[in-house]
Amino acid sequence: METFPILPPPATESPTPWNWARKNLFSTWYNSILTVVCVIIAFQTIKGIIVWATTKAQWHVLEANLPLFFVGRFPSESYWRLWIVTAIISLLGGLTWGNIQRQERLWSPPLLILIGAAVVGAVISPIDLTSRLYLLGIIIAAAASYAIGRQIHPNPPSPPLSKGGLGGVSWMPAVWALSFPIILWLIKGGLGLAEVSTNDWGGLVLTLFLAVISIVLSFPLGVLLALGRQSSLPVVRLLSTLYIEIIRGLPLIGILFLGQVMLQLFLPPEYPKLDRVIRAIAGLTLFSAAYLAENVRGGLQAVPRGQIEAARSIGLNTPLLTILIVLPQALRIVIPAIGGQFIGLFMDTSLLSLFGMLELIGISRAVLANPSYIGRYAEVYIFVGIIYWIFCYSMSLASRKIERSLGVDQR
Repeated sequence: METFPILPPPATESPTPWNWARKNLFSTWYNSILTVVCVIIAFQTIKGIIVWATTKAQWHVLEANLPLFFVGRFPSESYWRLWIVTAIISLLGGLTWGNIQRQERLWSPPLLILIGAAVVGAVISPIDLTSRLYLLGIIIAAAASYAIGRQIHPNPPSPPLSKGGLGGVSWMPAVWALSFPIILWLIKGGLGLAEVSTNDWGGLVLTLFLAVISIVLSFPLGVLLALGRQSSLPVVRLLSTLYIEIIRGLPLIGILFLGQVMLQLFLPPEYPKLDRVIRAIAGLTLFSAAYLAENVRGGLQAVPRGQIEAARSIGLNTPLLTILIVLPQALRIVIPAIGGQFIGLFMDTSLLSLFGMLELIGISRAVLANPSYIGRYAEVYIFVGIIYWIFCYSMSLASRKIERSLGVDQR
């Protein structure tokens, strides 16, 4: 019987940076040329940005108008309300984030780096000492609430048939919903507090208010429209389909124009004029709900038919079947699409600057209209872009964490 010699295993190179670069960047002569060209271009670009930022940029435009960017014309004597609102949101955000990450390491290096960067930013920020202390206190409170949130057990899981449902995080929307009246009372006033007109709202405060309220209102409306389009009742299905298709066929700028300019013309003369913030929220909500409905409808169609048949076999009626079995699985499936929709809605608030609303982009245009800051477009819009990126990336990161915690990539 013929025997074959036993060959040694193939030699492997040690995973050093040089070996990785030789394999991935300099494997051939044209890859080497391309790598060198890209390095030169990147070096020149980064060098130009650093030189501009350190020698030519006039960052005093940001320092002088920092309150405007964040709170607009909100009365300075009422800033304490906004600090309390920020503290409430930070505490709830820490609890929610900690509960989502219950199965992961408590203090991971990225989280420690983020907290350290936030502390350093609060210390060196060009604001008064009182505001710095407020920021440091909020950061510490958020970190503590994150640790507490990891110890709070979520609600009992969803029914057995709705594998991967949303029962484990059902307490979060309820807690956030209960905080909204308090936040609105603090910002707007009333019940003993001096009322602050919405004309004085602006900057980041107005942007966040518009985005958050529109997201909260558009989500249930979108779910109802998706269920209506899947309904067996012809009238409900027809009305839902007409609404979705008509709204999706119109640009958002047109809907905002109808809400801000034309809506009041269709109301009776004796009808009180609607606040422009309410009209803006209505336009954003109606537009986002139509797109959200189609995302949820895709999730409803992806629920296995066997789940529905199994639920009917144990005697569940249609409402219970939808609420306990179908809807949790459908929402779980479309979490990435819903997250993208919410990020888009947050950025769409910038269109309201075209109607004279001083949200983040609107306040930037007002600052640039000042003769003292003419031509400082790069400094202002880089700063605003960083703010938008921070919030959008945070929403994207939260969406991915929820996906992993619910096992969206698992069947």
